[in-house]
Amino acid sequence: MMVTRRTFTAVASLALAACATTTVRDAWYDSTYRGGPFRKLLVLGVSGNISERRTFEDIVAARLATTGIEAVPAYRHLPDGGKALEPVLDAAVRASGADGLLISRVHAIDRRINGSTSMALRAPLGWHGLYTRWYPVTEVHQYDIASVETSLFAAEGRRVVWSGMTETYEPTSVARNAPGFADVIVKALQQRGLLPAGK
Repeated sequence: MMVTRRTFTAVASLALAACATTTVRDAWYDSTYRGGPFRKLLVLGVSGNISERRTFEDIVAARLATTGIEAVPAYRHLPDGGKALEPVLDAAVRASGADGLLISRVHAIDRRINGSTSMALRAPLGWHGLYTRWYPVTEVHQYDIASVETSLFAAEGRRVVWSGMTETYEPTSVARNAPGFADVIVKALQQRGLLPAGK
């Protein structure tokens, strides 16, 4: 039974690690915004890694397009190196023809620890073994949480109409985590009427 328990715990931990999930921790929106759903968005992922940035923008833009809008990865209009200055962003939005700009950046990656104590049973010997074979087992699980800040700007007036902080459990890579992240963002924006309900 002890071996079975340890095997189960190991398998469960691997399963949790393999299933990175993203949730919205906090969100804000401009309740005075009356512009309706956006028709075309420029998607910008803030990252010093060019490959990861392009992968992220491609995936998020593709997910946004499933709602029926146009979505353009920002790398098509912005330079790859360094932080884009305000005039450069303005020019990129105009060049893309977008009526909105969606920006995401990693806020933090935190290592967290979760511990629990349970009772395990050694194989009992004799009738009275059940009274003496139970012992406590402490299990400690370390995991990472990636916090990502995402903001949606209306191109006209450059006003923020929605901003949210998401948390992704046990992130592995941009390619693997971006689809689930994008789905969460799309749903949150649809709920506020900032994206069409979908095709």
